[in-house]
Amino acid sequence: MVDVADIKEHAEIIGADGVHVGTVDHVDGGRIKLTKPDPESNTHKGHHHYIDLGLVAGIAGDRVRLSANADVAVALEEEEDGKNI
Repeated sequence: MVDVADIKEHAEIIGADGVHVGTVDHVDGGRIKLTKPDPESNTHKGHHHYIDLGLVAGIAGDRVRLSANADVAVALEEEEDGKNI
């Protein structure tokens, strides 16, 4: 299990395949709130999305690596109300 305190604001989030998923805004409960808009991602559409902390495989400096490939992680992103996008 990862130490949530190691997740830094503005850290890059990458999938298991190394592909950019988003950027950390901050940890909000059991989820990572992504920044809006993310210049490298077209999926955030001007509002925040969230990734469950259960997808975090590791943290190395300013990078959060997920256990899922980027395309799967994006499909699992949630809206503020907890529903998938």
